[in-house]
Amino acid sequence: MGFSNETRQENIARLQDEELDLLVIGGGITGAGVAVQAAASGIKVGLIEMQDFAEGTSSRSTKLVHGGLRYLKTFDVEVVSDTVKERAVVQGIAPHIPRPFPMLLPVYDDPASTFNMFSLKVAMDLYDRLAGVNGTKYANYTIDRAEVIQREPNINQEGLLGAGVYLDYVNNDSRLVIENLKEANTLGGIIASRVKAVSALYDTAGIIKGVKAKNELTGEKFDIRARLVINTTGPWVDRVFALDKSKSQVPKMRPTKGIHLVVDETRLSVPQPTYFDSGMGDGRMIFVVPREGKTYFGTTDTDYEGDYRHPKVEKKDVDYLLKALNKHFPKTRLSLRDIEASWAGLRPLIAGNSSSDYNGGGANAGKVSAESFAHLVKTVSEFNEDEATRADVEQAISQLRTARMETALTPSQVSRGSSLDVGENRLITLSGGKITDYRKMAAGAMKLIRKMLKDYFDVDSNEIDSKKLQVSGGHFDPTNVEDTIEFYKTITMEKGIPEKRALDLANRFGSNTPRVIANISKIEMKTNSTLDLAERLSLYYAVKEEMTLTPVDYLLRRTNHILFHADKVGKIKESVVGEMAEILGWSSEQTDKMRTQLDQVISETELNYLKQSKQKQLIG
Repeated sequence: MGFSNETRQENIARLQDEELDLLVIGGGITGAGVAVQAAASGIKVGLIEMQDFAEGTSSRSTKLVHGGLRYLKTFDVEVVSDTVKERAVVQGIAPHIPRPFPMLLPVYDDPASTFNMFSLKVAMDLYDRLAGVNGTKYANYTIDRAEVIQREPNINQEGLLGAGVYLDYVNNDSRLVIENLKEANTLGGIIASRVKAVSALYDTAGIIKGVKAKNELTGEKFDIRARLVINTTGPWVDRVFALDKSKSQVPKMRPTKGIHLVVDETRLSVPQPTYFDSGMGDGRMIFVVPREGKTYFGTTDTDYEGDYRHPKVEKKDVDYLLKALNKHFPKTRLSLRDIEASWAGLRPLIAGNSSSDYNGGGANAGKVSAESFAHLVKTVSEFNEDEATRADVEQAISQLRTARMETALTPSQVSRGSSLDVGENRLITLSGGKITDYRKMAAGAMKLIRKMLKDYFDVDSNEIDSKKLQVSGGHFDPTNVEDTIEFYKTITMEKGIPEKRALDLANRFGSNTPRVIANISKIEMKTNSTLDLAERLSLYYAVKEEMTLTPVDYLLRRTNHILFHADKVGKIKESVVGEMAEILGWSSEQTDKMRTQLDQVISETELNYLKQSKQKQLIG
């Protein structure tokens, strides 16, 4: 089933003409999860997103599916347990996207460090037990100082004691969103990007019955009628449109901004994701992740009150991360000119949550006594040896609770907990959470939605097991990922595509790879194109099957070319614009507009506005 610009236009017409059971506002990971589960349940569901899918928070994460070891820093055992179990579920329903990639956590002889070698081992053992990976190839282990240096020769060696290695997963956040939406589309969902909810529609009793929407490409406004409306707009949930706040019961958000910077692996090389204290005494943690010949690192967590639609990397963000990075990798001496790409994103944090931290931030830094800490470590050790019960661990944790409470939370300490609320006007709001939890959050919302549809409208729907609802591209055995991807690579190579490029397509599209390569007969080879066959197939499929409407959609979110292949983008961007213009029938004016938009995004991603400012200062 197609999912293209034509699909979008047809769906906008349907959204005007048909009454929905459920309208989802927001096309990030949370909304996508709700849409696919609703469609699978037989619910007539529509979804609108004012930008491209995943253009906000859901394409700007650290691109990991965390197991949550960091939560053991504040002894949130329940959070870790839930997170590692849910991570396994996500890997099962989207097996071509999250991939295991063990994380290295170096430990230093520093009183401010999150862990010492003993407490880290205790935490990792508990983590593995909760994750169910004891005795597998992914079980944790520790390495000594010499081996850490052997693996990462550029790492700061002063005070280095050793490191722990534990299971974590790399992720492609924007691909996870689009694959959920493609599956929802296949199951009958009515989905359209670049459609904005402008205001709510109410019946005479003040109950929400839909929204007035605006087609962002044409300016046309129209009504969408729906029995139920759910707001899944992330940081926007408390400002999505002019609501009656007294009846809507929308949580107050406290968005924080995180940023990531990308350099070539020749400037900073790490063999695996690495996670360490910032070293700034602020309790923040930094990720350093290798990817596609590049290395990216982040994140900062700072309160944000600017333009939600367009958060930017600022000089102070860059200065902070470079200082932290250069402290931990002093031989690299990274500077602004080394940065090839960047991204900034908002985290949909709920202001009312207390001090369960997100970024490893210091909710307990300096607050837990040595005595109580030692008691907890001892209890957890006994639990791992089956000499203590879970209740014993929980009691030890509860004794720390008052020590962890904060009267004023830093941005790094605000919880990523989720919230499901229903206002007096029946507007449903699903907010907060993190990408690892999206399926579980959607399942909780669906339980409520099914009940409300039955109670208020006598509409029956099917109860599904969303843990087994595989997304588009993920329809294969999740226990046999490597062999399956190898098969898709092989059949792609048989079409004359080189091995490395064939593997790129197989990894990106999973079980949709045969559909991608079947388009060879529809593609006319052009001698003046800078795109190879693999890229042309990827682009054609993205336009026809992934509602890709602009070159930025393709080069930034359907692929990560702008982030991790800056050198390649400069060579292929004109051909991408040209081929999309041909497929989508753009006028010369539209084509020029798209070219200008693409150049602006590339320039901003490369931080040219900061680099030029720096150059002016040097000249001045």
